[in-house]
Amino acid sequence: MVRARDTVAGVTVFDDLAAEQDRLEAILGGLAEAQWLSPSGAAGWTVADVVLHLAQSEESVLATVADHGPRTGWAATAGGTVDERVAALVAAERAAPEAVFARWQQARRSALAALRGADPDRPLEWVAAPVKPATLATTRLAEHWAHGLDITGPLGLGFPDTGRLRHVAWLAHRTLPYAMAVAGQPPAEVRCELTAPDGVTVWPFGRADAESAITGPAGDFCRVAAHRLAPEQARMTVTGPHGAAALRLLRTYAE
Repeated sequence: MVRARDTVAGVTVFDDLAAEQDRLEAILGGLAEAQWLSPSGAAGWTVADVVLHLAQSEESVLATVADHGPRTGWAATAGGTVDERVAALVAAERAAPEAVFARWQQARRSALAALRGADPDRPLEWVAAPVKPATLATTRLAEHWAHGLDITGPLGLGFPDTGRLRHVAWLAHRTLPYAMAVAGQPPAEVRCELTAPDGVTVWPFGRADAESAITGPAGDFCRVAAHRLAPEQARMTVTGPHGAAALRLLRTYAE
């Protein structure tokens, strides 16, 4: 069973994750070896390193669906922050671009199939807290989109925003209480009204009567949340006592 939030016009979050990964696969399939080995937008990582990280993360998804705990890869590495463990695992498993590409292709298909087949009501262990399969699929979509920016930006390749950013925006808004708690901020209701990539549709998140609000392009909002755009550079409008802090603290991940 798939919840209403996870389905729009008959398309589920799992379908949109597949579409986002398909887009990235088409881009990666056209890269020359020199491009694979060139610097990405992720500091210290090549394009191949970014794809290796995505493969390792998808393998952890598969593991958590299989045995209810991400017991492989960075999730099983002791010590350090999540970022430090992720970097250490990438450094330990670097390989030739063709091998990295094949590993990610296999991992992403297996992980998606596992998420589709998982009990939708049974939370799966993940980074900061257990999440249901649809939410884990949403985090995977957000990460593939953000790293797609890291890959295509430095290479000068097109990577236009799509309606799939609806999931990324939902995740960023849903994660706000966590982000504010990590920063030592009191919880606050924040309304977000984001203009979709089509320039017409508005995606609302949060209570309409919230005293604080963030409005503007969904693409900018999502880039701020993914830490690919500084809040002060985003074309966003903030109002109320907590709007500015919420924009500054936006994230699509846990640590």
